[in-house]
Amino acid sequence: MHPLVLEDILNTDQRPKMEDYGDYLYLVLKNFYEREGEGLQSDQISVILGKDFVLSFQEKESSILDSIKEKISKSKGRIRKEGADYLAHAIMDNIVDNYFIVLENLEEKIENLEDDLVKKPTQSTLHDIHMFKRELIMLGKSLWPLREAINSLARSGSPLIDKSIVVYFKDIYDHIIAIIDTVETFKDMLSVMLDIYLSTISNKLNEVMKVLTIIATIFMPLTFIAGVYGMNFKYMPELEWRLGYFGVLGIMLTVALIMVFYFKKKKWF
Repeated sequence: MHPLVLEDILNTDQRPKMEDYGDYLYLVLKNFYEREGEGLQSDQISVILGKDFVLSFQEKESSILDSIKEKISKSKGRIRKEGADYLAHAIMDNIVDNYFIVLENLEEKIENLEDDLVKKPTQSTLHDIHMFKRELIMLGKSLWPLREAINSLARSGSPLIDKSIVVYFKDIYDHIIAIIDTVETFKDMLSVMLDIYLSTISNKLNEVMKVLTIIATIFMPLTFIAGVYGMNFKYMPELEWRLGYFGVLGIMLTVALIMVFYFKKKKWF
């Protein structure tokens, strides 16, 4: 095994890729899963396809390959009847199919988030939108190179892959294309939801500002009247009136009511 392959297996920050070393093919794949309270997580799975053998290396313990192990141990399906190339395909197919499960769970969360957005958006809604967008970006960073890796594998013409098995790798490639399209659709949905959230918050702020503006407008003439009678002149006839105080209050109340009625008529609130 080439030292660079060993280095890539141990370095789990690799992007999905396919490398042809002549006697064997080396592939890097990413498995995605959700962990409670931590969101979307990933681990690296390295696959080496040689003549009559397949080696797989998992970064973390997971059940992603359990179904394949069961088929091998119980002689289920075609795995025991076909060669190593078909087994490598089965491993990759399992990993890619798991992307669909991840996206189904994410779709359900996005739908719930959409309901919350319509009913009563909160700061938590904004946090979830950004979190889901990060998860989709995380998926996209693996899907694009994975697409190229599987495409290279299907077109490699390697003697390690029988011509009858190539069509199965092309099927995986088609699945990846469908997954990428779904990811892009979800990204667009979240972008629209973010716009709706910001628009809703902006409308709420505008409503608050409108109410404050109306209140300030009502108090403007009242402040003017109070300012006039608050001037420190020696001779102000109204100050000598017995009911002057109540008269001014009446005028202020009348002005306020007229303005409120006018605003109501204009449907400003």
